[in-house]
Amino acid sequence: MTKIPRAVIYARFSTDMQSDASIEDQERTCRDYAARQGLDVVETYADRAISGASLMRSGVQKLMRDARGRRFDVVISEGLDRLSRNQADIAQIYQSLAFADVMIETVTEGAISEMHIGLKGTMNAMYLKDLAQKTHRGLKGRALSGKSAGGITYGYRALTRLDASGTLLRGDREIDADQAKHVRRIFQDYAKGLSPKKIAEALNLEKIPGPQGGRWGGSTISGNRERGTGILNNELYIGRQIWNRLRYVKDPETGKRISRLNPESDWVITEIPDLRIIDDDLWERVRARQGALKSKGTDVPVWDRRRPRTLFSGMMTCGCCGSGFSKISKDSFGCSAARNKGRAVCTNKTLIKQADLEARVLEALAHHLMDPEAVAAFCEAYTAERNRLAASATNTRSDLERQLAQVKRDHAKLVDAIIAGVPADQVKDKMILLDDQRVRLEAKLEATQASPAPLRFHPKMAETYRKRRPRPIDLSCS
Repeated sequence: MTKIPRAVIYARFSTDMQSDASIEDQERTCRDYAARQGLDVVETYADRAISGASLMRSGVQKLMRDARGRRFDVVISEGLDRLSRNQADIAQIYQSLAFADVMIETVTEGAISEMHIGLKGTMNAMYLKDLAQKTHRGLKGRALSGKSAGGITYGYRALTRLDASGTLLRGDREIDADQAKHVRRIFQDYAKGLSPKKIAEALNLEKIPGPQGGRWGGSTISGNRERGTGILNNELYIGRQIWNRLRYVKDPETGKRISRLNPESDWVITEIPDLRIIDDDLWERVRARQGALKSKGTDVPVWDRRRPRTLFSGMMTCGCCGSGFSKISKDSFGCSAARNKGRAVCTNKTLIKQADLEARVLEALAHHLMDPEAVAAFCEAYTAERNRLAASATNTRSDLERQLAQVKRDHAKLVDAIIAGVPADQVKDKMILLDDQRVRLEAKLEATQASPAPLRFHPKMAETYRKRRPRPIDLSCS
């Protein structure tokens, strides 16, 4: 009995211009395609409102994991660009699926081969680049005309206007009187000598919403002077808009956007006096105070100061509010929210010495990591996973051996046909194809190792560790 190939569907839409209906339409189209091809759809994967320029998508990541577990034979998508628009990413997807003996078929292109990956991947990459250039050109036109070329800055609100034909005009702004009052207050308080953290604390105590509607933080106010971020560094408050100061690139490893400073020659500077909130005198007093602030013992400005990472950086949270614990002084940690946002958010001002923290955690690991119950749970989970991997490897090897045996049988039948008088040129192409499959399968079998023997733990491992464990590390200052 012929086995029906197992197929899965992948669908994605990426912009607010589309909706969940787009996912349903893609799935319906793919199911119709699967029915025509005689494929059995066993699962669907989807990513909603996520760009195809990155692989950091939960749907496609789950699909790749299931492919490695050999849960299906074919991936069906409406088009290759639904899987990814990035040339390198689509090549990676294709290679990973090919290694797992999973085919890609799309409604628009049919069965996908290396040729599709090269040509379609290049076209998708060019589409993204062309789209970015057109978007940048349009935003530059807005900036030159004094309109907003991005989000609306705190202190302003968007204006809704229509042209003579009824088309919505985008990018117009006006001063928000209530928010502008808070902007002036921030500048005045800072010029008087208050720190950004103290200003943020006062605003939070008065329950004044921040730029994103949440709490104020010291960094929201101070920002980065060189990059023009933060309330105190935004020149729109003195009626000068600077666009294209920063550009954003995507880290291929993490998928996150990273900002980089553009050369000043690329900046688009537009004077918009109607949007002025801060007078020149107050602006200059703030700049003068910023210029005078330096880290102790260094020429690094405070807005560019970076503390070195420690053993538990990023792994500590406040027990009162759940915010992160960070370096407060040279050798102590404390709640970030309590210091950056004030007692309206958290009142925990407790400090812990770095040496004390590290000693406590390492001592706890040394004494409790090998707790009998913890070891038993670990051994059980580890053994189960090892067994699963071993079973998966055995199944994979068995499948390869069956496929290789079938290829050899088919090849032998063709040889018999030639001996029986069938012209060789009629079966030559098929024989070459089978021989290529044989070589590929033999290579995969050679690369597939036999299942390793299960790792066994001695029942008294925890007890033996306690007897032989090293003495706690002395982290006190010498």
